[in-house]
Amino acid sequence: MKELETRIGYEFQNKELLKNALTHTSYAYENKVKSNERLEYLGDSILEFVSSKYLFENFDHLSEGEMTKVRAYSVCEDSLFKIAEKHNFSDFLYLGRSEKMSHSIKKAIIADSVEAVIAAIYLDGGLEPVEKFILENIKEQVEFASKNVGMKDYKTVLQEELQKNGEVLIQYHLLKEEGPDHAKIFTVNVECDGKELAEGTGKSKKKAEMEAARKALEVLKQ
Repeated sequence: MKELETRIGYEFQNKELLKNALTHTSYAYENKVKSNERLEYLGDSILEFVSSKYLFENFDHLSEGEMTKVRAYSVCEDSLFKIAEKHNFSDFLYLGRSEKMSHSIKKAIIADSVEAVIAAIYLDGGLEPVEKFILENIKEQVEFASKNVGMKDYKTVLQEELQKNGEVLIQYHLLKEEGPDHAKIFTVNVECDGKELAEGTGKSKKKAEMEAARKALEVLKQ
């Protein structure tokens, strides 16, 4: 754990908080301990608050809608996954046997652990250190998104791309929803004239649809 503390630039007074933040439900169930789900819930709200405050204070030229788009891009699953990769979170996660047996750890699990660690830092040291950690890790994404905010609505971009040669039927379908009420994960696919292009996951149907659209755009570029 000392290595991870060095990587994230914060030393915990309560080491159990950090361990809890890295404990996936699969491990918690097998070992009769608390998972990181509650911390993840709190961390999601803290991340939204800190990023919103930063945007409000530093980007006067952005409208409410533009700030919402920039924030969505900066704290999406992909961005959180990149933060986790940067600090090697996957090396420190407590996973159950079923997750360990899979070829690779699910992207959502790794991304969610970042939110849980954010909550753990807040509970251990207050707002100042957690704000420092968040901003050090999302500033680059915020800067990029603030300059390219019009490009970030993947559903609109996908629609324009698919319809540039004429009208087509684009549909999003909810495939499944998993997890407890406070931490649901939605899986959605996007189809064009009945043909599936891609699937996406997210903490809301809207986020899952956006992720599906983003992946569909990647498929179309290939």
